Amino acid sequence: MTSLAIILADLREGDRKRPEAAGEFVPCCDGPTVTGYSEEYYRIMKKTAAETESNHAPAAEAAKPRTLAVDVGGTGIKTIVLDPTGTAVTERTRLPTPKAATPKQLIGVICKLAKGQGEFERVSVGFPGVIKEGIVYTAANLGHGWKAFDLRGTLQEELQRPVRVANDADIQGLGAISGKGIELVITLGTGFGSVIFTDGRPIHLELGHHPFRHGKTYEDELGERALKKKGRKKWLKVLTEALTDLARTFNFDGLYIGGGNSRLVDFKLPEHVKIISNLEGLLGGIKLWEGESADVEPIKREPVSEKVKVKAKAKTKSKGKVKDGDGVAAEANGAAAGHHSD
Repeated sequence: MTSLAIILADLREGDRKRPEAAGEFVPCCDGPTVTGYSEEYYRIMKKTAAETESNHAPAAEAAKPRTLAVDVGGTGIKTIVLDPTGTAVTERTRLPTPKAATPKQLIGVICKLAKGQGEFERVSVGFPGVIKEGIVYTAANLGHGWKAFDLRGTLQEELQRPVRVANDADIQGLGAISGKGIELVITLGTGFGSVIFTDGRPIHLELGHHPFRHGKTYEDELGERALKKKGRKKWLKVLTEALTDLARTFNFDGLYIGGGNSRLVDFKLPEHVKIISNLEGLLGGIKLWEGESADVEPIKREPVSEKVKVKAKAKTKSKGKVKDGDGVAAEANGAAAGHHSD
């Protein structure tokens, strides 16, 4: 699947998934035939795809190590296998994110998608929350059971491949930044993601939960719920205020705007501000492994799913009930507690 095909699939899919009851999700100007996207966004996506295609000619057989790139979003989980240059070697697949997803539910979806992707040697995961050394600290737009959950370790056991996990905004930024100076990345989707880079080194931010205007946070004002409530026109006006506020706060050399709702940006952006596509997020997954070899022996342990079944039965006998999703969470939380004394 070519890079342009991936982007066009994203455009069509995103437009189907994001209807606006007020009828404001329409092209802002003549040009694109894919409805709901600003002409500027569509132009940038085509340019990005063309540049990628010219840099990466498809090979007869995919080079190794092949990376399974996983993008966990608030509404959908996407997977694709990439070669070392970031060129797609499989079709991208997607399943909905379970409502109020628990660790057990989300891992089940990832494993199902991975099974249909064929062969790969390693895994990169972009996750919508705070991640440190593979451990989840927060997941505001998902369900319960995520605090101190060992996502990396659990996926390594399930997939029998080495895994790296990072915040989804961090990964998208890795695929887009120049690596020079101060560069800020924000993602506009279910929530409001953010990361700042200093000479290519990421420092994760949680700006989404920081006060912005009228006593509300950036996520309150620019998340998916705010978009549906305000409508496109008012939401874009608030976004322009946010960009001005961020420029004054960080004095950045470059700002990159990603996420599904970046497609709605139809106003002229300053020279140092750029819209980025989901393609950067895929390439960022490759960069998580820069300088690393794929020659890592798979973990030879019983898959977590089997452990959960046994543990769940034991808990049912001793306590009489087990809440859905607690088996995986308890297993990983116990491991995490042994890992972090603080």
